[in-house]
Amino acid sequence: MSLVVFDLDGTLIDSRQDLADAANALIVERGGAPLAVETITGMVGEGAALLVRRALTAAGLEPELETALPRFLQLYDERLLAHTRLYPGTLEALDALARQFTLAVLTNKPQRPTETILRGLNVLAYFAHVVGGDTAFGRKPEPAGLRHLMTAAGASRGATVLVGDSAIDLRTARAAGVRVCLVKYGFGFPLAAAELSGDEQLADSPAHLETMLLSRFRGGAA
Repeated sequence: MSLVVFDLDGTLIDSRQDLADAANALIVERGGAPLAVETITGMVGEGAALLVRRALTAAGLEPELETALPRFLQLYDERLLAHTRLYPGTLEALDALARQFTLAVLTNKPQRPTETILRGLNVLAYFAHVVGGDTAFGRKPEPAGLRHLMTAAGASRGATVLVGDSAIDLRTARAAGVRVCLVKYGFGFPLAAAELSGDEQLADSPAHLETMLLSRFRGGAA
């Protein structure tokens, strides 16, 4: 295994509160009532535009994006790191994994806030490449971003694993023909049984993820 690609929200970071606060600030500005954090969390994973559309619709508001999306991004920019933190044990896992593998990030979050968060949490240097959802490669589950990262790292499909927490990550890995590890502690989990085929690796914690990748995937071992 030469390349480990991480999703961001729900995999490396717990960003639920900041995303919910930004979405609710937008909803309140438009005359709606705030939604529960858990409700908004369930809307995360397919990019800001879909999050905004889903949140406004759930609040009974017109889901127009021409002004709502830029305003949401502005509100979110104001609170990127207010509550967002690495999942406990993630820093230690990254430190160990970076000694063995090339690490990268593939997220549907826009590039600039992604890099701002990683830099603010002092982990940006661990990643050789970072690809956000507003780049030319598009958003997951389209595999173009993942394929770009594989090319940049010189990694084959058999030498790549995608680590994520959601059905979007699972579909992305399958579309690119790479192995996948799903983190059960992320807010995109659990997945519907129909999404799983039994060949996925499941991690209970960042420490478990570290052990799994180092022991099961080193040198391309299954």
